[in-house]
Amino acid sequence: MTEAERGGRLRDLARIMADSYRHLGGLNRPGREDLPSPTTIERLLEDLLALVFPGYHGAPVPPGADLELQLGGRLDDVCRRLTGVLADILRFCHRQGSRCEDLWNPPPDPAAAVDPGADRYTTAARRLALDYLQRLPMIRELAAGDVRAAFEGDPAAGSWEEVILCYPGVLAVTVHRLAHPLHGLGVPLLPRMVSEWAHRQTGIDIHPGAEIGPEFFIDHGTGVVIGETTRIGAGVKIYQGVTLGALSFPRNPDGSLVKGGRRHPTIGDGVTIYASATILGGGTEIGAGAVIGGGTWITSSVPAGGRIVK
Repeated sequence: MTEAERGGRLRDLARIMADSYRHLGGLNRPGREDLPSPTTIERLLEDLLALVFPGYHGAPVPPGADLELQLGGRLDDVCRRLTGVLADILRFCHRQGSRCEDLWNPPPDPAAAVDPGADRYTTAARRLALDYLQRLPMIRELAAGDVRAAFEGDPAAGSWEEVILCYPGVLAVTVHRLAHPLHGLGVPLLPRMVSEWAHRQTGIDIHPGAEIGPEFFIDHGTGVVIGETTRIGAGVKIYQGVTLGALSFPRNPDGSLVKGGRRHPTIGDGVTIYASATILGGGTEIGAGAVIGGGTWITSSVPAGGRIVK
């Protein structure tokens, strides 16, 4: 092939690709409509993890450091960057027909100081970022309970340090603890981007809408799926390959899926679910203290203290 032939074929390909960009616009993000990149979200998430587990994620904490001064700087940086990400997402969603920024814009106060450089999206994002970050102490409490549950529930665990650094289930659940409040606040898109980072890292797929109680332990973890409307009580332990999913999907008259509604099971306190068990359906409830054996398929409720084996 000559250089002229190669150049001609590439020009033809460029013309075909440009036509594809014009006709498949949903796959494009040109110009000002660009959303935060996955890299931006990953860096922000790493900094949030460093606030939850200082010294394990992010920069080390110097001995004798003024913790309040150091934390103040880190929180200010995270708050500014989170505000920027949220403002971009709110602008994008507004262009798609949503007005979710109205949820966080207060009524005008004539006596309040006005920032001339802030638009309504930035104003909403600032309030939202502060509201979210104020939940970090609660998230740390939950994370400590999850680490304790992993250490006490796995005889192979040698220390809390090992659990925090090495257990994919702890990482996935911690990221869920960070994503779930964003979902609860009604933030579009960002909770899913955060959750999918953990999914890629660990092979554990937890929808940010799932409600998970304290001291939750996922052992091994690969292949675990926890759906959006799942409810999990306190002190629950599950193993790899477990699915907490939907049994069926009702459809609208036009054939499209009906959105919303309870689709996933409820798991009571102290339940243990062994590897590769599948529990489906919004009406399925697993009672407190039940044990679900590996490889089982469950679509109906199990009473408290029940034992189900394959």
